[in-house]
Amino acid sequence: MRWKLFPAPTAVIAIALASFFDAAQAAPAPAIAVSPQYDTTHVLVAPEDFERFTDSLIATFGGSKSQQGVIQVTPTPSQTISQLVFTPVGTLSVFGFKTPIPYPFGVERTGYLVRDMDIAVKSAKEQGADVVVSTFPDVFGRDAIIEWPGGVHMQLYWHTKAPNYAPLQTVPENRVYVSQQSAERFVRGFVEFSRGKVVSDDSRAPGIEIGQPGETYRRIRIESNFGRIAVLVTDGHLPYPYGRELMGYEVANLSETLNKATAAGVSVLVPPYSAGDRETAILQFPGGYIAEIHTASRH
Repeated sequence: MRWKLFPAPTAVIAIALASFFDAAQAAPAPAIAVSPQYDTTHVLVAPEDFERFTDSLIATFGGSKSQQGVIQVTPTPSQTISQLVFTPVGTLSVFGFKTPIPYPFGVERTGYLVRDMDIAVKSAKEQGADVVVSTFPDVFGRDAIIEWPGGVHMQLYWHTKAPNYAPLQTVPENRVYVSQQSAERFVRGFVEFSRGKVVSDDSRAPGIEIGQPGETYRRIRIESNFGRIAVLVTDGHLPYPYGRELMGYEVANLSETLNKATAAGVSVLVPPYSAGDRETAILQFPGGYIAEIHTASRH
């Protein structure tokens, strides 16, 4: 007679647990980001500059505005003019505070729409971000502000009623300046959080891109469903206006865009130049907003 051997109960439990943990590790992490057109640049301007600023954006890039309103967007009392500006090259949330601005609002560079606020905040903390403003309700849904290594502040937001914005023609580039000490921690944490990837890491990028002609620096580019980020790793020895520009906007024709911009009262802080894979200029819009604009190099 042959005896059929069965695993001992402890062995059966061990096998079941191993299978469970293997499946858990194989399961993809839940998506957090939605799409780049929902990731807005936060711009604060004085109320008297509000219309000039939003009009100059539309004149430069094209697009449209949402309905304007006066609302509270902070967890403590405040009032601000609020309006979205939809352009083919990026979406902007414009605020003109009529009251003093509660701390730390105004330091966040972007608002990122997330699929689930609780999951997003939990993931951000797990990846090394600090929650500097805990989740709070607003008139549209829920918000929080996080800070990444290197001092990079971002707002996370979730709407009770899902927004529906048109896709962008080109995805803007969030331009993040960080130190050599913070670069690795920021990149590693944000890539994990966003479920994104590093698409390039150039340790000898042309220094003219940060106002240091003849020098080199490290430039890391990240892409995810939140959009694009250029991580500019510097020693902080930056001439004005480098480090003040929040976004880089890709346009089809740089000279035509500059003509439209200057006709709308926009100042050219850095005239056009060629470097790396693009032709670039830096602009200042009425109200003070500084942005890089670029087009792909023809060579």
